[in-house]
Amino acid sequence: MRDTKYEFAGKKILVMGLGRFGGGVDVAEFAVNNGSKVIITDLLLADQLSNSIDKLKDYSGIEYHLGGHCATDFELADIIIVNPAVPNDNEFLELARRRNKLITSQINIFFELCPATVIGITGANGKSTTAALTAHLLRSTSDEHIWLSGNIGNEPLLSVIDQIAPDDLVVLELSSFQLERLAQIAKGPKVALLTNLTPNHLDRHGSFADYCAAKENMFKFQKLNENDPAVSIFNAEDKIGVEWFEKYKTGNGRTCIKFSTNDVSEEIRSQFSLPGPANLSNLAGAVAIARHFSANDEQIKNCLPQFRSLPSRLELVAEINGVRWYNDSIATTPESAIAAIEAFEQPKIIIAGGYDKGISFNELGEKIARSAKAAILIGQTAEKIASLIHNANMSLRAKRSNFNQRDTKVKFADSLAEAVDLANRLAVPGDVVLLSPGCASYDMFDNFEQRGREFIQLVKQVSV
Repeated sequence: MRDTKYEFAGKKILVMGLGRFGGGVDVAEFAVNNGSKVIITDLLLADQLSNSIDKLKDYSGIEYHLGGHCATDFELADIIIVNPAVPNDNEFLELARRRNKLITSQINIFFELCPATVIGITGANGKSTTAALTAHLLRSTSDEHIWLSGNIGNEPLLSVIDQIAPDDLVVLELSSFQLERLAQIAKGPKVALLTNLTPNHLDRHGSFADYCAAKENMFKFQKLNENDPAVSIFNAEDKIGVEWFEKYKTGNGRTCIKFSTNDVSEEIRSQFSLPGPANLSNLAGAVAIARHFSANDEQIKNCLPQFRSLPSRLELVAEINGVRWYNDSIATTPESAIAAIEAFEQPKIIIAGGYDKGISFNELGEKIARSAKAAILIGQTAEKIASLIHNANMSLRAKRSNFNQRDTKVKFADSLAEAVDLANRLAVPGDVVLLSPGCASYDMFDNFEQRGREFIQLVKQVSV
């Protein structure tokens, strides 16, 4: 296999997109440590990237070309390492292709260099929790060293590549954007799992079919080996998962596995603290991988109490005056917000809305009308979601036999602070207040993490 690590020495590397999540930092550190001259270009300005730039303060030789891209950088670079958020049809990448420049990505370089077994996890919803659960189960039940990284954020990949041994296991959350890049080198993980597929990122991919095609790259490019088969794992409770299981189960060099929530015994469930059927499905996927690596149910059951939910994923922030406040800022699709609503039987006040990715909110509007006592709506999509809740309220009102049952209240807020204040006024003991936007954050925040952090700070002020 071509060892690209040694091709970086003496080369001029252009990192396109430093970002706030750490991927560009990891790439820059790797390139500098392997003898490259590094230039970082980003549309954002230095003050907007201050956290990432601060992490690179010890690398004095890095040049920063910020606030826009320059064609000359792309013409003179030997290798261009692209942030996954940059679309393939970007004009500067087109320019680089015309100059026959090598365009690659963090994940592509990692797959070319990694000596260990890679476990890839993708899907529309639940992939971060499933990846974290998988790593937790394997660390507790396996003798191998376990690494967790990828799209899960802030975990290095390339800067630790020399520490990864052939017997290690690497668990990667993989996004559709990363898988688009990975398809360019026709590589996939040894073990691949799909959590589920529902429409997402249609503003980038254009159609649900194209989004699915990007995700399917993970299975399409797995290396098939009859003596050491690739492993493809699909959700038996997901329509696309069932279709892909049928598609890939025939042929040599691959083992196909289906998982479902029915695979999780009551003993295991009793030790799992994350709420709702969606999290149970995440657990079932992680259990399927752990069992493939020889973990038994007793081991799985014993280690589950130590697992904690990831930040911004149905994260219990506080219980104040009998009201429980949950941060589910990671919910950037209607389906993930629906799953959050379904996780609780208590009366719910949901804070929803945000950046419009071109996804239908019909089901979310109906779910809120059926299951929430109130919705506080923010961002670009607030009016759209409100209209759907109103329509659902009208439809449900005509069907109700109990005329004392009230419509879901709908309120609008110009800021997250106003939304939290409204929720606090509406909530009574026994209620759940749930930040589960069902939308991306880009209209009001840098990312879902910033949105979640601000929510936590605002909730803490409620308790003062």
